[in-house]
Amino acid sequence: MIRLLRPLVRGATYTRFLHLWVPMAALSVWLWVAPGLPWVPLVALVPVGLIPAVRVGEGVQARLLLTPREAEPDFSVRPATAWRDRWRTVLWLEARMLLGWVTAYATVWLPILSYALASQAVGHVTEDLPVLADAAPHWAYALLVPVPLIALYALVVGVGELTTVLARRLLGPSAAERLTALEERTEQLLERTRIARELHDSIGHALTVAVVQAGAARAANSPEFTDRALGAIEETGRAALEDLERVLGVLRESERPVSARPTLTDADRLLESARASGAKVDAEVTGPVETLPGPVSREGYRILQEALTNVLRHAGAVPTRVSVRVVDGALALEVRNPLPDARADPGRGSGLRGIRERAALLGGRALTGPDAGDWQVRVELPAG
Repeated sequence: MIRLLRPLVRGATYTRFLHLWVPMAALSVWLWVAPGLPWVPLVALVPVGLIPAVRVGEGVQARLLLTPREAEPDFSVRPATAWRDRWRTVLWLEARMLLGWVTAYATVWLPILSYALASQAVGHVTEDLPVLADAAPHWAYALLVPVPLIALYALVVGVGELTTVLARRLLGPSAAERLTALEERTEQLLERTRIARELHDSIGHALTVAVVQAGAARAANSPEFTDRALGAIEETGRAALEDLERVLGVLRESERPVSARPTLTDADRLLESARASGAKVDAEVTGPVETLPGPVSREGYRILQEALTNVLRHAGAVPTRVSVRVVDGALALEVRNPLPDARADPGRGSGLRGIRERAALLGGRALTGPDAGDWQVRVELPAG
């Protein structure tokens, strides 16, 4: 019994009821203007549902009113791009109007029927309802008074559940929208992984150096050693602050949608930034870069960014050759620079591993390492 009454204390029961009543406001106005043409609103919903932006409004309403307790309900909040999604929106509007009409009718007449039964039970003849117009008053009608109210309760709860199921089917994301959402999620995971690697390598290293140097200076109890230790801490801390600012820049940028992220068409600003840092960058771009698929172009930009950052970090202001070639929609990207000092180790850290992971994610490959006296980063990404 308690389980059957549980929907009475759920907020979703009442928000779903409100959701079904919303279209009845427009329908009631129309029925007041033209009571003999109740089918016109159903016909008018067809061109309305074909408007791409209508799907956004319906998706937002479904999220707020049909599933208010779900953090990420499975409703699309994007404009319809395919005709299939537009017709799904039309079908949803028609179903919502019909279900709303059934709910509104039952909400009005079932309580009236319950009141009429109670009146018959106490001896008052009810002439307004044809079903009871010829019935003689009798106390037994009191036993039927709860029946319309129970039917109303079952109808409101049942139609609310049915509306939610239909909304998930008709307003749920299409295959293309699911792919877009998956792409956004993949991009976010990539950036989070990269941020974690950068923080671990740069900030963790700086803190380790600072702790070791401070402990050694305290143990040595020598002013000269303390000065050298403070200098090392200052230099390491300055480098860590630069890395932290760069990582925070990536974090702030991750709030933007995937479609707004930089692509290889924005590579000029990377090259100019490297040149401003002192590197002599000779760049060659061949092929229609703007025709690359979105994920390939975005990942290509990130790979080029990481490769140039590694050049500046490990080799300094050295001559660098950058080649970006697009052939049959596939991308071949290469960055070459003279090998750094023997004491440097350009293969250590998470930057090169991140390049390889990005390439593998898109079904490509990445080659990094010494080649003919140079350090090279060569990446090939397929069109698909």
